[in-house]
Amino acid sequence: MRGRGRLLLLGAVLLAVFGFVFLRGPSPHIQIRPEVLADFGLVKITNTMVTSWLVVLLLVGLVFLLTRRWELVPRGAQNFIEAIIEAFYNLVTNVAGEKHGRRFFPVVATIFFFILFANWFALTPLFNVVGLVKQVPADAVAEHPEGKAFVMEKVDVGPLPVGLVPFPGLGQWQGEAIELGEPGAQEEVRHAEEEGKLVGEFLPFLRSMNTDVNMPLALALAATIAVEYWGISSLGVGLYASKFFNFGRLRRGLLSLKPSLLFEGIIDAFVGFLELVSELVRIISFTFRLFGNMFAGEVVILMFTFLTPLLLTLPFYGLEVFVGVIQAFIFAMLTLVFGVMAVSHGEHAGEAHEAEAGHGAEATAVAVHTPR
Repeated sequence: MRGRGRLLLLGAVLLAVFGFVFLRGPSPHIQIRPEVLADFGLVKITNTMVTSWLVVLLLVGLVFLLTRRWELVPRGAQNFIEAIIEAFYNLVTNVAGEKHGRRFFPVVATIFFFILFANWFALTPLFNVVGLVKQVPADAVAEHPEGKAFVMEKVDVGPLPVGLVPFPGLGQWQGEAIELGEPGAQEEVRHAEEEGKLVGEFLPFLRSMNTDVNMPLALALAATIAVEYWGISSLGVGLYASKFFNFGRLRRGLLSLKPSLLFEGIIDAFVGFLELVSELVRIISFTFRLFGNMFAGEVVILMFTFLTPLLLTLPFYGLEVFVGVIQAFIFAMLTLVFGVMAVSHGEHAGEAHEAEAGHGAEATAVAVHTPR
């Protein structure tokens, strides 16, 4: 067993060295902004948009294939799917209760499975590998002060011209790329063109949709709208709005000129202001938690794929599988918890309002029956 373990360790080291020396491509160009694949004036089609459309189509197709032969007694794949859905439904109802859990489940489950599938789908080899080449002529280098151009070999695949980034040879440590903002970049581009090579910026067809801040922001807005709807529909607009605009005690304190009641009213108004700010901050928190984790994971995988293309990248893929689940679960569970808080506030506010009305009626009755 020890000899076999040493052989496995030696093979892993040899693979890492082989990949580091012979299979390194050019260092990736990392940018926060998604790449634009098509420009129609006001509408720009980015690779993250294409990914999101593809994720939706794949999810719809997967659900159709799995449910087209639904049986009363589940078995096989149907049994597995129903077990997952039932477990998630039980989790939601345990947190929110049966009454509210049935309302919250469609939104919470959709958020969870949509983010989870998108995160896992982004780990397939199609991402950041295949795309368009936006050619950068030598005369146009000055127009791209912050870009990076890859030097590619022109290869014809049938009728289609293809740009291929070759692996480095024995005299190179990595594939060739040109920083367009560096001095001498124009001469390097012109020299590559004279050798018959293709020099251009790479625009991948697919990029993880959650690395584009617009997608986490859209999900955060959808979750926030759902939470506010649940809160408003529980007891009505007026009672739910009192969570943010609670001026009842302040008004009574001003009318009665009681310092203690006036002080409590000021505290209620300030707490309501903090609740309103927290609702807005929640959107930012939702957005950048998901965006930051997914963007950082993509950068880690790109860099380790560049440094050690073989073997050592696999642990980081495993880590990203785990992170994808955790981020989807956190986003969905926070939506659920905020929904429960919104509904609970409405119920507690209603109880407090009824209790206050009861105390007021009791005090009035005592005043009426007190002998003078």
